[in-house]
Amino acid sequence: MAEAIITLSNVNIYQGNSAVLQNVNLTVNAGEFVYLVGKTGTGKSSLLKTLYGELTLKEGQANVAGFSLNGLSWKQVPFLRRKMGVVFQDFQLLTDRNVNDNLKFVLKATGWTDEKLMAEKIQDVLDKVGLKSKGFKMPFELSGGEQQRIDIARALLNSPKLILADEPTGNLDPETSDEIMKLLFHISRDFNTAVVMATHDYIVVNKYPARMIRTEQNRVIDNATIAIQ
Repeated sequence: MAEAIITLSNVNIYQGNSAVLQNVNLTVNAGEFVYLVGKTGTGKSSLLKTLYGELTLKEGQANVAGFSLNGLSWKQVPFLRRKMGVVFQDFQLLTDRNVNDNLKFVLKATGWTDEKLMAEKIQDVLDKVGLKSKGFKMPFELSGGEQQRIDIARALLNSPKLILADEPTGNLDPETSDEIMKLLFHISRDFNTAVVMATHDYIVVNKYPARMIRTEQNRVIDNATIAIQ
């Protein structure tokens, strides 16, 4: 039986006092690739923020990567985030240090202390994204596609059960977008990692078909098939 990585039951998601999404019921299993689509302002970001603990869950039941989001304290949020990786559209690499030190910063922030193990882990994730020789490069010396690969390497550091990718191809040209999509599907398939990818890029969605969920009129529609232009 597949392991559920995300389970939401009768969840209502709020921004301040406004209900953005209501009665959300959703299950995502290990190794599953899911697109999250929907027009701007329909709750995609709010859903992602709830999943990684930035928005507090007020109503409903939710479990993500083995953590209950009900009553999750701010002290528990870093532990939740160790079980997942988050990939951003704008990379969010630290510009004052090289790739190795960017990755080491994250390891130290999530509790790693052994220098040898950290060095081995950094080489491991750079190898997985095809950039083993780029550890000593500064972010500005990398192309946009390489920076996005480093962002994905960073998301893999703690061997996550879940990757949340927020518009990861949004700033990339079509050829580079293809490379990033192939990499994300490879991670999902070969490492049994659940991937939830928010996107507006319907060219990518049509080229790399997968399960699609859509935010629309305060609801989450599962197995959506109609692309919104």
